[in-house]
Amino acid sequence: MLSRTAENLYWIARYMERADTSARLLEVGSRISLLPSAHGYRSEWDSLLQACGMAPGFAAKYGDPVQRNLESWLFFDRDNPSSVASCITAARENGRIVRTALTSQVWDALNTAFQELKRLEREERSSLELSQMTDWVMRHAAMLRGAIDATLLRDDGFNFLNIGYYLERCDNTARLMDVKYYVLLPRVDFVGSGLDNYQWTTLLRAMGAHRAFHWAYGGEVTASKIAHFLILNPQSPRALITCIAGTANHLNRLSKAYGRASQSQAMAAEMLARLEEETVDRIMDEGLHEYLTGCIRETAALGQAVHEDFFSGEAR
Repeated sequence: MLSRTAENLYWIARYMERADTSARLLEVGSRISLLPSAHGYRSEWDSLLQACGMAPGFAAKYGDPVQRNLESWLFFDRDNPSSVASCITAARENGRIVRTALTSQVWDALNTAFQELKRLEREERSSLELSQMTDWVMRHAAMLRGAIDATLLRDDGFNFLNIGYYLERCDNTARLMDVKYYVLLPRVDFVGSGLDNYQWTTLLRAMGAHRAFHWAYGGEVTASKIAHFLILNPQSPRALITCIAGTANHLNRLSKAYGRASQSQAMAAEMLARLEEETVDRIMDEGLHEYLTGCIRETAALGQAVHEDFFSGEAR
């Protein structure tokens, strides 16, 4: 497969997963803003920007982080490369470039999301409820993933798509957790309080993991249980260990198909080995924010290694 084609497939997956996460960030903020006593880092909305690294761009354009401006920035604003509109448009453009590498079902899922997005952009903002917009994004992201899983050959293109999905989801899971732990909880003495547990539950619901968490653990929602579920539990589809294991699996498949090992394959194997030996107690002793920051940094380094191993140096 041409490196350019592989890169386009990889970024289709990353952009659609990123659009899904932007929608989930909006849902986290809107749910927690309904709790009157939640006074986080400057504000609940500003905490989202801080955790996902968008604060400088937002401040330059909008100033104060109020909900309506956040909705515009994270959903419709083309000046934000991580907005839902920007990501779906970029994913569709990447798909158009490699149309012959996609099945008709995968292309239809991409193109339908793009066409419906254009209709949403023409509607009056006052007529659009936030919950409807976020549900719309999650539904189309799931439809695309389903079309990929159901119709594509398990060839190198399928591997590059899945590497993109897993790396983006790993980064996004860490960032969503960091929104809660580092910037939403007002003070250390709130740990274990009703506010603390409410925010953790809100995060689980926004990630679509609330019921799965209770199936796996039951009982009270605690920070250590959620840290285990979203970092170390291989049964959790959004856990960091699941994402890195998936990345390592598809890199191994590429290595076998191409007959050579790669730097990114070795990095993914090393990250997976460390996660398999990790414990929640050690993570909490280190500090969850510090641990998540390290994970985000390592995931970015792994993404850069994938780029160097497989893609050309041309701009996307």
